[in-house]
Amino acid sequence: MQDISGLPKEGQQLINGYGDGGFRVSGVRYEGSVLILPEKTESWSLADIDGISLDSLSSLTESSDNIEILLIGCGDGMAYIEDDIRNALREKGIVIDAMSTGAAVRTYNVLLLERRRVAAALIAV
Repeated sequence: MQDISGLPKEGQQLINGYGDGGFRVSGVRYEGSVLILPEKTESWSLADIDGISLDSLSSLTESSDNIEILLIGCGDGMAYIEDDIRNALREKGIVIDAMSTGAAVRTYNVLLLERRRVAAALIAV
């Protein structure tokens, strides 16, 4: 597991590490994929980016007042996120940025520490 550290505000969900099929977020190990908001982390049933849909992102989009950027960690590589998903989220004021999971983890932590309104949907690697 790669170790990543920083100093978030109290209660914020900083990603401490990823790999081996899961994530360590604010000191808690999560097996499998996860959805992360600055104030909470939850398991995500997706094992492959091909299954992504608006429905699979609903717990994040319900918090759309708190999100301006949604980072999607697509696994080991990048993937194209369909226009219907991008457009529906853009209407809610959320911009999607899809990248490998490792890049999404690092970007999430930087944006979180910059106090940006960021969330992440991360496929486990």
